[in-house]
Amino acid sequence: MQVHMRSLWKWHLLILMTTSVFANFLSIYHLQITSLAAPASKQNSATEAETVRPDKITQAILNLKESQQRWIEINLKEQKLLAWEGNQFVYGTTISTGKRLTPTPTGVFAVQTKLRQARMRGSDYDIPDVPYTMYYDGNYAIHGAYWHNNFGTPVSHGCVNLPPKNALWLFNWAKVGTPVVVRK
Repeated sequence: MQVHMRSLWKWHLLILMTTSVFANFLSIYHLQITSLAAPASKQNSATEAETVRPDKITQAILNLKESQQRWIEINLKEQKLLAWEGNQFVYGTTISTGKRLTPTPTGVFAVQTKLRQARMRGSDYDIPDVPYTMYYDGNYAIHGAYWHNNFGTPVSHGCVNLPPKNALWLFNWAKVGTPVVVRK
């Protein structure tokens, strides 16, 4: 069997291009390869190809985007809150989440309680009439913040702060049970 160098070069280039496209896909969708199964012999089939297993948060986002369900995405790195209906983006706003010493926990949650106004207390704060409060994980909530205008910067004790008019929109749009996905 005679193999031409030009033919080998084309295959090498194709493999490099495919690898690059695959890496970009993983990066865009925040996927990680958690297991690579190498074939034990040349006779093994594609069943031992590489396996991609997204983490719980990424999987939840993928599932929600395949549904028609309303859901809320909180991006801690970008300090953004996005409202979705399935894979359709419907609303977004800049937020302020937890400071380094009082971080906002990541995970998949759901709106548990909605209050038009709430009093929030901690060891170093006591804020009355917090507008449009939606608790989603114990004492962690999405709510309006009238006491600061530092949106885009982490300044809270772990809650997700929005400008009050944006919090009103979200409060009217979301229902108890609406999924809340908090990611880095």
